[in-house]
Amino acid sequence: MAPELRHLRYLLAVAEHGNFTRAAADLHLSQPTLSQQIRQLERMAGMPLLDRTGRTVRLTDAGTVYARHARAALAELAAAERAVHDVEDLSRGHLRIALTPSFTAYLLGPLLTAMRERYPGISVDVRESSQDTIESGLLDDEFDLGIAFAGPHSPGIEAAPLFTETLSLVTAVDREPHSPLPVHELARLDLALLNADFATRGHIDAYLVEQGVTPRIMLDANSVQAVVEAVTRTTLVTILPGAVAREHPGLTAVALTPPIPTRAVVLLSRAGAYRSAAATAFAELTRRLNANGPAAIAGPFEFETGR
Repeated sequence: MAPELRHLRYLLAVAEHGNFTRAAADLHLSQPTLSQQIRQLERMAGMPLLDRTGRTVRLTDAGTVYARHARAALAELAAAERAVHDVEDLSRGHLRIALTPSFTAYLLGPLLTAMRERYPGISVDVRESSQDTIESGLLDDEFDLGIAFAGPHSPGIEAAPLFTETLSLVTAVDREPHSPLPVHELARLDLALLNADFATRGHIDAYLVEQGVTPRIMLDANSVQAVVEAVTRTTLVTILPGAVAREHPGLTAVALTPPIPTRAVVLLSRAGAYRSAAATAFAELTRRLNANGPAAIAGPFEFETGR
């Protein structure tokens, strides 16, 4: 007798919860039914897969190996189901993308607008996450594509270059400093910056330390939108991608001298993963940024999708 999909899901649920009662509740089963199904799976496997002797139920060594293959099998099945329902003409479909937070301020809007205008039948699930979370999500088949920065990536992650991001001083239009602004002038300005949870903040801090500038940070925020609102409505200034100013008419970008080192933006995917027509279309759209930057997708465009 071969195990069925429910057996795999039941085993993974018990392993995740470490408890039959909580796993049964999550699966909407009675505990005796769940226990019976797990014992059935263990008989088919020919050995115990769970250690029930402690206060917490844990996978045995054999169970750990079995669970790893079970997760992979379920992920492949999910990919197969998406492939079956994938429509090449893009009249319908679903896309799961993740991106690091600063891109929501200037890149996500134009990309989604372009996708929506050309392919209104495609639904999109957008997640704002750290780069590490994006890469682990891609490996676990939680996302189709990710947008983040170039650098060392997890094994199994492919990174395709998109464009180069430039950070600038961003301020309200009616409070525009002279451009370019010598970096030492930052010491006399009140700054609103993203907090240390953001990779952008670490990049800014390293630049300021290298230039010997001690900034006056008057607002430390965990939201790009909060920083943008503060700069728009107060005398605070910030350092963000210059493209943010294009998306907010009340803001302007001012170059700093010497300039902040640029960062390479990449499109992330899982190596060897099935790529749906929707994901292919989105990837092709983002590749247009290679030569022309984010402004390239602001107007009409045409492109072909492929496998």
